[in-house]
Amino acid sequence: MTPRYRYPSIPHLPWSPGSQPDDLFLDETFFAGKEVIVTEKMDGENTTMSRDYLHARSPDGRHHPSRDWVKALWGQRRHEFPEGWRICGENLYALHSIFYETLPTYFFVFSIWDETNRALAWDETVTWASLLGLHTVPVLWRGLWDEAAVQGLAIDVERQEGYVVRTTQGFDYADLTRHVAKWVRPRHVQTDEHWMHRAVVPNRLAPPEEKP
Repeated sequence: MTPRYRYPSIPHLPWSPGSQPDDLFLDETFFAGKEVIVTEKMDGENTTMSRDYLHARSPDGRHHPSRDWVKALWGQRRHEFPEGWRICGENLYALHSIFYETLPTYFFVFSIWDETNRALAWDETVTWASLLGLHTVPVLWRGLWDEAAVQGLAIDVERQEGYVVRTTQGFDYADLTRHVAKWVRPRHVQTDEHWMHRAVVPNRLAPPEEKP
């Protein structure tokens, strides 16, 4: 049986206002001298696909109707996935705390893992996502680590959950929390009831002529 992996919790950057007291933090000096990619942190459900299975963050998660769309996408694409690889991304079908009105798709890839349980370098991730007909998360900035530039990114906290920083190089699963960190907007969860306990409200896709 192909092993399944829970996607680890991502540590916060020290200046992330949306952190909780028990959250992990990454010493940002780890990024010094490294090339990084900063991508939008999207308000969806962490989802993993492989040739043999599909699951949310927890491999043993129960069914939920918000996962039907991404399950159909997986059914169309899974036979194209290399054996032993898995694709991780954000399922944005259902409204959580941010309502998206012009999405090009409901699934955005943020990492791809090969049969050795190693994350592909970012450029390889983009290439493979394109080959598989999938979108990657929006890129906000790229370059050698520059704390001032990253802290100065313009984030619309009404429409964006935050951002994720990762090294552009590949890395092993065991090292993920040393290569990836996040900034989350203050008071991100602004509803009293968890989205899974509410009626599913789909986010909106852009009309075909508006999709990039």
